[in-house]
Amino acid sequence: MSLKNPGWLLVIFLILITVNAFSQNLDIRMLRAVNSSATLPLDGFFRFVSNSDAAISLGVPAVISAAGFIKHNDDLKRSGLVTITAVGISSGITLALKYTINRDRPFVTYPDITKKSKGGSPSFPSGHTSSAFALSTSLSLNYPKWYIIAPSFIWAGTVGFSRMDLGVHYPSDVFAGALVGAGSAWLTHAVNKKLVQKHEKKQ
Repeated sequence: MSLKNPGWLLVIFLILITVNAFSQNLDIRMLRAVNSSATLPLDGFFRFVSNSDAAISLGVPAVISAAGFIKHNDDLKRSGLVTITAVGISSGITLALKYTINRDRPFVTYPDITKKSKGGSPSFPSGHTSSAFALSTSLSLNYPKWYIIAPSFIWAGTVGFSRMDLGVHYPSDVFAGALVGAGSAWLTHAVNKKLVQKHEKKQ
């Protein structure tokens, strides 16, 4: 898969459209199995995890970058920059897809779905899940250690699940968000790796 050939981006886009178009029945059945009209003991926890997305997705790269400046460590600086870039690209792609596809939130289409959190923009894909997976994938690529990978993806997966528990996203929204986030992080990491290699060759 070559970075010089943007055809794979079109493939991913077509996959997302297909998932959105043909999975409605499965989507709502799965969502109904997760979302409940009753107040459940874990709703508060899922609301907390969901709300943690923005702070963690922006805060972790900021901390890494700050540590780089304090320690005069170029690798940490670059890692922080690559990570925040991945989150930014993921957010941009997600926003573009949201308003291109313009899918209604599940609680709008199905009155039996109970909205337990904020959810105002179009539904597909999930922005919270996108940024969470952009962060977790970027961290895992930059620091491929189990104690980084496992907590990162457990948190990202919980963010995605929370959006369904809270009734603001379909499962396909969450799946697509994870794909966009992970893909954005992979692309950013690959580009950074090539730039570093190019710079090292010049030295």
